[in-house]
Amino acid sequence: MKRPKPIQGFKKLIKTRKPVINEVIRETTSGGIVWRRNEKTNDIEILLIQDIKDRWTIPKGHIEPGENARQTAEREIQEETGLKKMKVMNWLGKINFRYRRFNSLILMTTHIYLVQALGDTNDLQKEDIMNGVKWMSTADALEAIEYEDIGTIILLGLKKIRDAGL
Repeated sequence: MKRPKPIQGFKKLIKTRKPVINEVIRETTSGGIVWRRNEKTNDIEILLIQDIKDRWTIPKGHIEPGENARQTAEREIQEETGLKKMKVMNWLGKINFRYRRFNSLILMTTHIYLVQALGDTNDLQKEDIMNGVKWMSTADALEAIEYEDIGTIILLGLKKIRDAGL
């Protein structure tokens, strides 16, 4: 009688299995859909950052003790982009997502504001941990954004800009 062949890759499957989740951590962040009017074309542009994993997203970060979500959005935008003057306009909503960090499940809530860039909007300086910061046309920003929920919030922000006649 012939022996059955072992399943190919079975040992690899066992070795790559992730460890059990030991804890669930809730984290809250805040950021903004930062926009400006292009000086030459008058078109709306969106400011995106490129994170350490080369994903384009909005500037955002953790809420620190003593801060509210609006203050955090403004601080994080300044830190991650170098933008100095801005007007935090409307709260657009929040998105919830989860991811794994080692043996922990992270449940993240991100508050997002509509933020108008003011002053010298070309004087940008990315934070050291970022790979890039760039103004993009709305179409390019929606194409580049890696997270569908943030793309939806960008569209909501654009509607608020239009409705306000800005």
